[in-house]
Amino acid sequence: MRTQVAIIGAGPSGLLLGQLLSQAGIANVIIERQRADYVLGRIRAGVLEQTSADLLREAGVGDRMEREGIPHAGFELLFDNARHRIDMQGLTGGKQVIVYGQTEVTRDLMEAREASGAQTLYEASEVVIANFDSAQPTVSCTSGGRRHEIHCDFIAGCDGFHGVCRASIPRNAIHEYEKVYPFGWLGLLADVPPVADELVYANTARGFALCSMRSRTRSRYYLQVAIDDRVENWSDEAFWYELRARLDPDARERLVTGPSLEKSIAPLRSYVAEPLRFGRLFLAGDAAHIVPPTGAKGLNLAATDVKYLAAALIEHYDEHSDTGIDTYSERCLRRVWKAERFSWWFTSLMHNFPDGGDFGRKLQGAELDYLVNSEAASRSLAENYVGLPL
Repeated sequence: MRTQVAIIGAGPSGLLLGQLLSQAGIANVIIERQRADYVLGRIRAGVLEQTSADLLREAGVGDRMEREGIPHAGFELLFDNARHRIDMQGLTGGKQVIVYGQTEVTRDLMEAREASGAQTLYEASEVVIANFDSAQPTVSCTSGGRRHEIHCDFIAGCDGFHGVCRASIPRNAIHEYEKVYPFGWLGLLADVPPVADELVYANTARGFALCSMRSRTRSRYYLQVAIDDRVENWSDEAFWYELRARLDPDARERLVTGPSLEKSIAPLRSYVAEPLRFGRLFLAGDAAHIVPPTGAKGLNLAATDVKYLAAALIEHYDEHSDTGIDTYSERCLRRVWKAERFSWWFTSLMHNFPDGGDFGRKLQGAELDYLVNSEAASRSLAENYVGLPL
């Protein structure tokens, strides 16, 4: 099989890259180790920066987002038993975010790909990438009961943190930076109305909590839990009891509970691999970097990677220029590290750390008080939350 770009991974970054390339007339094949329904079933982020929303519109998959997405002009910080609103729109000159689940983004991209007739190999096993340091990269895999060998010009590694692409790079060619946090997020999804019209980030003596949503009738809630905690330790009743204990009185009154559709615990880490280009192999999304979910940067960073990579590949084929390819890693990493800084800072501000002690709690309280009473500090938070300029 011959194609121009082989894309490893059919998550939102791989599918979005495939959509942008197909629009530009660049042949591509996506290779995914899971079934399509498994990919769709993954519960992930649901906040889109304006840049990401604009990119989905550019890719021709923004119609349902426009109809069903929920624009948010602000969010709330809860501490000392009271909520304080950060007016993102007012502080950033009109910018906002859109609440629209990653599952829905993935579904829209899958449907667009199927309609275009572009090829995706699902349930691909024994995936091997080779020769990416030459002009003739190859990808081989087993799918549909037979072995495929794909000859291509470039390989895009959009296959996540545990994927084959980054693992195939020689250890001496890559520098990895990592911070693992001493807690996780216990998430619960339920078909109940949200407790508030906008997201609520809570810093409490009992630990962090986040009140989020996927729609006006489906809510997603999170609790900070110990790193070694297990989902089996949490009944629905125990979750709702603990969430209520971390909310302010008004939110407790408004909280509607119900049976969980899904519960899971996600560990928190910050991670960056450098560089993001190795010959004709490019890393994008979670294959290249991970941020803690505080601040919702993961999907948005992946979309930015894809924007830069698609532009670079289109420039290569249309203009016979490799400027975009040669600067891909540098351009992405400049934005990645700014998002890493913000996600680390926001995580450090909102969570209880085992070794923080009373001194650490007092510092958090002072900074939160400063944040909500200083327009300059509030603006900095809002600018980072809606997404820094490209």
